[in-house]
Amino acid sequence: MQRSKIDVWVGLFVLLGLAAVLFLSLQAANLLNLGFQPTYKISARFDNIGGLKPKAAVKSAGVVVGRVESITFDDRSFQALAVLALDSRFTFPKDSSLKILTSGLLGEQYLGLEAGADEKNLVSGDSIQSTQSAVVLENLISQFLYGKAADGPAKSPGDSK
Repeated sequence: MQRSKIDVWVGLFVLLGLAAVLFLSLQAANLLNLGFQPTYKISARFDNIGGLKPKAAVKSAGVVVGRVESITFDDRSFQALAVLALDSRFTFPKDSSLKILTSGLLGEQYLGLEAGADEKNLVSGDSIQSTQSAVVLENLISQFLYGKAADGPAKSPGDSK
């Protein structure tokens, strides 16, 4: 009898440990959102979303104010359409802007929401018009290389004529 009682307690402890590991892994991967705040949905179009993923944070002034709900491709405008779920306790003007930012050098991407100055606020179903796409490192490197190639060969200090 004593042995089975210990086995039950060990089993419960192992289950509790597995649940904690599952919770931490979902939290670390940004797949778990325990916020039960009501939200409103807005959309935005981007030419290039880079590595932005659904469930990515939407931040304003460094504070998480919402999450990316979904990302789809619009085959009419050939742009990415991101649908955002913003906490309804935060309101933003209609002329606010969005840009895709990266946390750290190799970190995950998130959306930065900068408030505008319009008197009317965004409501569910609105779309943000002012967006800035992700900065793609390969594009920056190619622009730099092509810019240097267009300048011609570099002159050394002793090449004066």
